[in-house]
Amino acid sequence: MLNVKNEVKSFLQKYQIYSADDVYIVAFSGGYDSMCLLDVLKKLAPKNKIIAIHLNHNWRGEESDNEEVNCRDFCEKIGVEFYCEKLDDKCAKTETAGRDARYEFFKRCAEKFNSKIIFTAHNKNDNAETLLYRICKGTGVEGLRGISEMRDIFYRPLLSVSRVDVEKYCIENKLIPNNDSSNSDIKYKRNLIRVNIVPELEKVNENAVDMINSLSEIARAECEIISQYLEYIEAKITKDGKILTKKFLNLSDALKKRLIYKMFLDNNLDYDRKKIENILDFIIENSNSKSGKTCSLTKDLWIFASEENIEVVSELTGAKSSISIIKEGKYEFGEYLFEIEKFEKPVIKFPKDSDSIAYVDLSGFEFNFELRQRQDGDVISPFGLSGTQKLKKYFNSRKIPNHRKDFIPLFAQENEILWVPNFGISDKIRVKGKPTHRLKISKG
Repeated sequence: MLNVKNEVKSFLQKYQIYSADDVYIVAFSGGYDSMCLLDVLKKLAPKNKIIAIHLNHNWRGEESDNEEVNCRDFCEKIGVEFYCEKLDDKCAKTETAGRDARYEFFKRCAEKFNSKIIFTAHNKNDNAETLLYRICKGTGVEGLRGISEMRDIFYRPLLSVSRVDVEKYCIENKLIPNNDSSNSDIKYKRNLIRVNIVPELEKVNENAVDMINSLSEIARAECEIISQYLEYIEAKITKDGKILTKKFLNLSDALKKRLIYKMFLDNNLDYDRKKIENILDFIIENSNSKSGKTCSLTKDLWIFASEENIEVVSELTGAKSSISIIKEGKYEFGEYLFEIEKFEKPVIKFPKDSDSIAYVDLSGFEFNFELRQRQDGDVISPFGLSGTQKLKKYFNSRKIPNHRKDFIPLFAQENEILWVPNFGISDKIRVKGKPTHRLKISKG
């Protein structure tokens, strides 16, 4: 029989979480897996502060309450702190809702007990069942990696241990775990896989669980190779964190889809093949758009595509605002710091339009300016041209993405835009001899 205690000890050493100062939080349902893990940790780390946290789902009435009592009694018996919360009746009684509620509870406990180590008791069989579930739902290679040994603050020391070995440990150590009746209810998909499907696969190969876990290890290795290759490709097709559209379109279709898939993963979004294909179609359709278009990914996340670049953008919120500029000095405007100072020296080399500094001649203006976002009716006299044009047209000529237009700080007087930082100044304030002022803007 596998030595469960040695497996957990090796795991703690592997991730260097064996200091006596470490605070261990154990997700404790009271079932075989979590009772086994809690008992082992207490024996391996008797000097550590260990807190068993239990979420009473409150789905099975008296049975759920009895399980809570059993958990509390066990913790008292072995000298482990116990903490419990009861799930709100309003929570939907579904696998997904239950899982989300548990992990929210776990994170609250991490803050409450000031710990960065939460142990969950997933075992080798859980990993195999997860892979089968993902295959049925339509996963990519990334999904075949299965359950991670460690992710963020979550550690899973029993992933190398089978359910049989966990049960043997409990029997040999005279542990009496909870027996959750819902675990045999096959209306829950994962239970269906465990109760009906895995036994059938074991008729084909008695080591089916081990072979499925082997597939998980292979997928993990393949994903590391893919990840390294994608980093190499991304370095060649990105600039300032944005994918360059033309370079993206020159890639193979398979690589385009893989990069889109990575966008979904990086932003913790659900994905499937259809969603990835839809985003690729959206990018291609807007690859000649100067100002670009956005496509919703979630209620507060979009993908933006234009002829210049592709990026995932967050919701841009906040009321439009303005501040008066009535004298020289420094001004805070949202995340920006704006400076206007007298400057009467000759300028040998003027900044480019793309710079955040501008030398200007304000001698023809009263000192009554404002820094604000765009408004209806705004116009600008583009540098080097006669006459005015609507700011919207000017933005389009500069290929400014639509989702950024409302959030560019503008140096203005009434409806006349005099400077668009990083894009250009008005011909009305261009320097013909010496400048009167220097304008500068930067992010705070």
